[in-house]
Amino acid sequence: MDGITRFVGMRWEDPQTIRLRIRPELINGGGLLSGVVTYALVDYCMGSTLWAQTSEQERIATISIAVNYIQTAVEGEIVCRTTLDRRNRTTAVMRSEVHHEDGRLLVTAIGSYSIFLARNRPAIPSGS
Repeated sequence: MDGITRFVGMRWEDPQTIRLRIRPELINGGGLLSGVVTYALVDYCMGSTLWAQTSEQERIATISIAVNYIQTAVEGEIVCRTTLDRRNRTTAVMRSEVHHEDGRLLVTAIGSYSIFLARNRPAIPSGS
């Protein structure tokens, strides 16, 4: 886990399913769940869904994600589920839905990811 997943409070059920509890820190100035939170949830869920389908030599990167914000929430738990629709050697296409615990559909999304071989990167000199 990284700092974003810890701050947001993402909890993986499996590579295709992530849950989180809405907390006051995730509410925007308008009093609603921040769209940044659901976008991050979708991006991480898509990434973990694809990551489970890659080899040790492969890496992935987000190309684009189109998000449709249908409804929002202010409390409770939300869950993101992702389906891998297509994967070839260099790209993948996925779709996600975010639902509130009461069953309401909050977000739909379609994303594309790049798949590439890991490269050795030169070390960055200290002090740079």
